[in-house]
Amino acid sequence: RWQKVLYERQPFPDNYVDQRFLEELRKNVHARQYRYRAVVFQSGAVVQQLCSVCVFVVTWWYMDAGLLSPQGLFGVALVSSLLGYVLFDAVDGGAGRRESGRTRWADLKSTLVFAAFTYGFSPVLKTLTESISTDTIYAMSALMLLGHLIFFDYGANAAIVSSTLSLNMAIFASVCLASRLPRSLHAFVMVTFAMQIFALWPMLQKKLKAQTPQCYVGVTVLFAVAALLGLATISSVGAVLFASLLLAVSCLCPYCLIRLQLLKDNIHGPWDEAEIKEDLSRFLM
Repeated sequence: RWQKVLYERQPFPDNYVDQRFLEELRKNVHARQYRYRAVVFQSGAVVQQLCSVCVFVVTWWYMDAGLLSPQGLFGVALVSSLLGYVLFDAVDGGAGRRESGRTRWADLKSTLVFAAFTYGFSPVLKTLTESISTDTIYAMSALMLLGHLIFFDYGANAAIVSSTLSLNMAIFASVCLASRLPRSLHAFVMVTFAMQIFALWPMLQKKLKAQTPQCYVGVTVLFAVAALLGLATISSVGAVLFASLLLAVSCLCPYCLIRLQLLKDNIHGPWDEAEIKEDLSRFLM
């Protein structure tokens, strides 16, 4: 009788297998069963980031057209940041702050240093890209914002995820667009607003998602509506296309994922590569 061993001589070819070989066949051992509501909830991170980019571009367009003053934007952004700062601590009762050991005084110093540094270099930012054509600036900004969306940390454990790279690309795009605004004050306010919406706002989103899921859903819906209304004041066609994109990301894509799960057919059996489960770290000492 054939045995699945290599240390004994047997009257069979090396590649011989009998009928028992497929008895160990298993299908979809590690397949995950997704629920539609759970997938829609997780897609909120993508919707939020798309809306952040939309709000940033709409805000820049209003400033470039002279319909929004830098003082007004700075005031609204400052009030929003203070409310978000209070909400960030109130959501978990300050537990996250106590674990990190960071004080409010340290946060205030970091904010003042960033504001002073950005304000001091705003004339440089304003004239940084004078030798580059406006079309090139717009193309670079679009590519950087697209890269920001691609590399953003949506909660997936993947090699392509890089929060640092994503934030740097967003700030680079904001510097490029700010350099096309009329004055240095406009550039300062625009870069500051970019830091708020691309760095601070996602931190609050993650805290709300972990602590208060219902509040997170409400904030996501309100933010999406605000982004659509702002875009609608510029282009009704763009608002319709952006609304279609949000619906596709939040409703259509989760449905396709659920349907495609039914077609998954991963096989497992004795042909799989051996995995070493034992801890071999002691041999590295």
